[in-house]
Amino acid sequence: MADVVIRPYRPGDESGIADLIVPIQREEFDIPITYAEQPDLRDIPGFYQQGAGEFWVAVEGDRIVGTIALKDIGDGAAALRKMFVAASHRGVPHRLAARLLAVLLAHARDRALRAVYLGTTAKFLAAHRFYEKSGFSQITPDELPPSFPRMAVDTRFYFLTP
Repeated sequence: MADVVIRPYRPGDESGIADLIVPIQREEFDIPITYAEQPDLRDIPGFYQQGAGEFWVAVEGDRIVGTIALKDIGDGAAALRKMFVAASHRGVPHRLAARLLAVLLAHARDRALRAVYLGTTAKFLAAHRFYEKSGFSQITPDELPPSFPRMAVDTRFYFLTP
């Protein structure tokens, strides 16, 4: 097992990101979406790497096996987005989701963010358990800041003070 390195996105990562994210969206969660329909992925520097935002990839060898992003939404708040982990790297022994989240939260604290929000779908039950175990609290849509980038498929929302 090669070491998994978590690092910020850099140009050239696009195909590896698409190869990870799109099949999970389409096959595991039955969301009929393409890479082309995700403008945030086609312009990661312009969408995520602004202000306190960032986009990280987890790389094993030359394969991207995980992603997580933080979108600066202003007023000391950010949105956690694009958290995806290859099935081969979920749970023990990798604990890649926890490692990705730890990198994001350390970054949020370093940037003095006061709030991290996220949205997910009702069917991502394992994600709900993961976020709650990680200290996130469920909130209603009315509690989201107006600048939160809501996705049409998101029906469940969480909040954390980093």
